[in-house]
Amino acid sequence: MTIAATDQLFVVLLGGALEPTPRFRAMVDGARFIAADGGIRHAAALGITPEVWVGDFDSSSAAEMRAWAQVPREPYPVAKNATDGEIAVGAALDRGATRLILAGSLGGERSDHALMHLLHAAALREAGVDVMLTSGTEEAWPLAAGRTAVELPAKSLFSVLGLTALCGLSIENVRYPLHGFDLAFGSSRTVSNVALGCVTITLDSGRAILLSRPQDFSGA
Repeated sequence: MTIAATDQLFVVLLGGALEPTPRFRAMVDGARFIAADGGIRHAAALGITPEVWVGDFDSSSAAEMRAWAQVPREPYPVAKNATDGEIAVGAALDRGATRLILAGSLGGERSDHALMHLLHAAALREAGVDVMLTSGTEEAWPLAAGRTAVELPAKSLFSVLGLTALCGLSIENVRYPLHGFDLAFGSSRTVSNVALGCVTITLDSGRAILLSRPQDFSGA
């Protein structure tokens, strides 16, 4: 897979829940879209036509197959070695994606798929791909060593969950800041914080996920 030097934002439509909030619509403005199997169901609500539709199509109805017959398809067998979501991400990278939004990647009926999306996104982030996940009401931002800035509404809730032990963790512009903190794997210390605006996370080492609820001001 090759990644182009110019900025290319791709949205991968996945099969989980997706609420097209104004914040979400602003994020995806001007993006290119790829649907992964049942993720095609979000296309109509967004008013877009994906440039390609990939997967084994076991989660797509006959009505959807007819309604989106004009979309080029890349079919795969049900017995395969990757999820439809991973295949769709690969299709986006092959088309030059430098930024990815995995829409419909959180929640839904399959917790295994939702967790796999989070882990896959963490691996992409380590490989240098700018990626985030969203259901519209919740967002997830993979964190790796270095500095990451996430624009969040002031007074909205977020948490940082360590996928490993975290060394040198700093969280700034928040109600409960941390500076150079070592977070043990499995610790709940960084659950339920409140953003004061753009949140800056710095890590010396480790992998984590920032989970945000941009419309939830219950902690204010």
